[in-house]
Amino acid sequence: MRVGIGLPNAVPGTDGTLLVEWARRAEQGPFTSLGVVDRLRYDAHEPLTTLAAAAAVTERIGLVTMVVIGPLRNPALLAKEAATVQAMSGGRLVLGLGVGARPDDYEAAGIPTAGRGERLAAMIRELRDRWDQPDGPKVDPPPILAGGASDPAVARVALHADGYVHGGGPPRSFARVVERVRVAWRDAGRPGEPMLWGQGYLALGDDARERGLAYMRDYYAFTGPFAEKIAAGLLTTPQDVAAFLRGYADLGCQEMVLLPAVAELEQIGRLQDVLGSLP
Repeated sequence: MRVGIGLPNAVPGTDGTLLVEWARRAEQGPFTSLGVVDRLRYDAHEPLTTLAAAAAVTERIGLVTMVVIGPLRNPALLAKEAATVQAMSGGRLVLGLGVGARPDDYEAAGIPTAGRGERLAAMIRELRDRWDQPDGPKVDPPPILAGGASDPAVARVALHADGYVHGGGPPRSFARVVERVRVAWRDAGRPGEPMLWGQGYLALGDDARERGLAYMRDYYAFTGPFAEKIAAGLLTTPQDVAAFLRGYADLGCQEMVLLPAVAELEQIGRLQDVLGSLP
């Protein structure tokens, strides 16, 4: 299983210059991708703009959205933005799309939440159509991952996307969805196997643990008391990371992106050390 690292683009107060330096340092490590998340009503940097900046200072590492909230965006504009990042990066983009879980993001955009799943499916079809136009971008279109755990979300993966991106949680939560994805993929007559990506959150080191937990509680506050359970899944020790990666690898996850819960460059080196110690 390949392992990527997230950019702290949604950690409040993160400076843009830190994101650029984060990308530079990640490029030097064993990581295979740089991931970003998407929030509108939050102190967060826009994901595709962030990846464009990362593309400018890297040459090797992949770039992935974990995920862009598709229904908040105009499909024509998103097609152009994604194609631009794909061109700037030399074809390193993987476009993860989802419906998002927070009503306040939709309120901030002035867009209703009703029908967002259907709109996302239509968006994926439109993105592919626009990329295929003769006057479209002269780059290979990026692979599309779709997220979500509901039956309609699984159907979107099987019918329209190139693979599935999991929203986080312990390996057993991945297992419950990925088997349904595989069955739906076969039932839809799709060739081969779907791409399978996962994500987790980390704050390595005793000095980062409490700040990381505070971020997780704030970021997932919209879930109410469940935010505490989500925070409890934060990876804070090398043993946590090793067990988490092993569990996902055993279930067939092809790439895991570990997202930072603190915006401190030391997290890159700490994760490098953990990965270097794994068998």
